[in-house]
Amino acid sequence: MTLGFAPPTAASLRSSSESASRLARILEPSEWAAAGIPLLRNPREVVSGLHSRHAPTPSTAVLAVLDHEERLAASASFVRRPVAADGWEFRNALLAHLRRVIPHDLRRRAPVRTAVLLYCREGDERWTEEDGAWMWGLRDACTLHGLRCGAYITLTGAGWQVLGEGRGGRRPSSDSLPLPLGDGPAELGRLAPRTASGATEPLRRAAAR
Repeated sequence: MTLGFAPPTAASLRSSSESASRLARILEPSEWAAAGIPLLRNPREVVSGLHSRHAPTPSTAVLAVLDHEERLAASASFVRRPVAADGWEFRNALLAHLRRVIPHDLRRRAPVRTAVLLYCREGDERWTEEDGAWMWGLRDACTLHGLRCGAYITLTGAGWQVLGEGRGGRRPSSDSLPLPLGDGPAELGRLAPRTASGATEPLRRAAAR
């Protein structure tokens, strides 16, 4: 009797190939830090404003577009589907919501507006492969929509963290109640986001979750 390993099946080869492709669509913290992501002038204001506007719970992504003065131009929130973390899937979801809430800037010579992503999740502030997939998806979606890729922020029970920068805070967190718009540090509440047509809306979510 001959002992040995069974040859790989077509299914196992396909699974290995898909896994390798998925891992290629993940950005490591060092890659993100080397990408020249612009720093937020006041990340606490941005985080507090988005938290007040969208009240995210775990598995909720909040996508915001800021103008050159770091004012909110548009925002949308949605719940992540329960699938494997894949930058390609995340990119498509982010791009779909960008197209709903704001026109693209592909005709500009250089990006003027910046997209920022706040992701509420379980766990602590340490980087995960899921974070890496969101980073890849955000960068690619920004390129396809003519935007500058901005900060990626996680919101957990311990607070918020701007990955790749080392800046963070204990409030708001995924457990804290959102402040009313315009109260306290929720400065983004002063601004009315714009729809894709450019008309100013009342203070409400630019896109439903």
